[in-house]
Order: sequence, then C-alpha cells, then structure tokens
Amino acid sequence: MDNSCFYCEKDQRLDELMIEIKKLNVSTVYLFKEQTYRGRCLVAYEKHAKEFYELSDEELDLFMKDVRQVARAIQKAFSPDKINYGAYADTLAHLHFHIVPKYQDGYGWGSTFEMNPHKVYLEDSENEKLIAKIRENL
Repeated sequence: MDNSCFYCEKDQRLDELMIEIKKLNVSTVYLFKEQTYRGRCLVAYEKHAKEFYELSDEELDLFMKDVRQVARAIQKAFSPDKINYGAYADTLAHLHFHIVPKYQDGYGWGSTFEMNPHKVYLEDSENEKLIAKIRENL
C-alpha cells in the first residue's frame, strides 16, 4: 500500500475522477466521470504495484481476466466499434487499465484516446444508467 496513491487510499481524489462499479477477482472497476467516450471505465489492481512484471503469473492472469471481463461487459452494454486499452501511469504509479470504447462516428476514431478531451460530465442519474448497464453485463 502506498499512502500517496489514491487507488490505495480510495480517497476524495479518486471520488473526483471516478465512481466505483464493482470489485472483481483482483481489481476494482470504476466508471470514469469524464465520458467523452461513452462507457469508459478503469480497472485498478487491488494491491499497489507499478509494473506488470511485479505480479506473479497467477496474479497477472487474474488481473487480465478482470480486464477482459470489463471489456466484454462494455461491448455488450454499448456495442462500440473498438475498445482501446491504456496502461500508462507515468505520474500515478499504480497498475491500472483504461478501458475506452470507441465509435466510428465518435470522437477520436482512428487515433489514440485522449484522457479528458471534451470534459463531458454527465448528471448523476446518467452515470447511474451507465453503471447499471455495465453491472448487468459483468
């Protein structure tokens, strides 16, 4: 655990960016509040790790299965044309994946997704609808 990491602390910094959807095998899935990419989620590993190579083969396998489970749920819930995956963490070193649905006629099609391109924030009721669709498909 790293006390400076909001994924470990689960504090206000995390709450400002995302909403917890569900705990999975070895991670937690969150709805990213910035929704330029409708259905965008993040899967954060349960323990503090910075790199994939820090995980045992079993831990890595379970984490990647969680990532796959979320990607399938997003595909079923929103029918995107493609899903982008991002695992950067240059400034916040905690192992996590951005799961970003992309749509052919939508923003950023054909290029790498941007973190917060249009600052699209939904009403709480709209976020809850997205979360419900994801949960029913997890």
